[in-house]
Amino acid sequence: MQNKEKLTKEFELLKQIKRDKLPFHIAIIMDGNGRWARKRGLPRIAGHKKGMDTLIEMVTCAHELGIRALSLYAFSTENWKRPSLEVEFLMRLPEEYLKKELARLMEKNIKIRAAGDLSQLPQRTRDAMEKALIETAGNTGMVLNFAVNYGARSEIVRAFKKILSLVQEGRYQEDDITEELLSRHLYTSNLPDPDLLIRPSGEVRISNFMLWQLAYTELWFTKTLWPDFKREHFYRAIVDYQGRERRFGSIKKKVRSSI
Repeated sequence: MQNKEKLTKEFELLKQIKRDKLPFHIAIIMDGNGRWARKRGLPRIAGHKKGMDTLIEMVTCAHELGIRALSLYAFSTENWKRPSLEVEFLMRLPEEYLKKELARLMEKNIKIRAAGDLSQLPQRTRDAMEKALIETAGNTGMVLNFAVNYGARSEIVRAFKKILSLVQEGRYQEDDITEELLSRHLYTSNLPDPDLLIRPSGEVRISNFMLWQLAYTELWFTKTLWPDFKREHFYRAIVDYQGRERRFGSIKKKVRSSI
């Protein structure tokens, strides 16, 4: 009975979604794995493993809806401070996920991108990520952007350093430095800023995630922990987004551009 009620609720929400007003780019902070495990008396890694099931389902859900870009905050630069056993497990997850899902991602024409400093990842993790980047490079469907070893402040500093070096080389002049130029030197270059940010777990902050890109993003929070996050929550976030008027600081609506 509960499963039938769940499917009915999902279907009712799905009917409310306007296909001509879908967010182009959705970002998700996948939060709450540790608390999910603790509530059940399980080790934190059990929550991360369960959270990967949610990741797989949400990628499928976004693809089926026709979302063009999905960014997932997988591992922050601050996460290295966690217990070593947990970090080691988290570093194995990208390899495990891609080994399990890469063939399906190829079938769905999904293109994988990465945001973050991959050079600091363990060799096996980096190899798995780079293999997926290469194999999906020619795909033209939904962009699946993983933020791994990512921090927004370090991303902005990295972009400034790159621009400064190009100024010193004479390739840019001071007047060439604009918001657009900075955006082109971020990890998300050629990817439109997120229209919608979803954060589960009850935390109401963005945790050093895409500080530049989220300037006019619509934010949606839920107390549901990431391992319990379902299609119902994803659909509800989109329905809520579609009920908002986005003015981008002006009094007129702005039309989204494409990749």
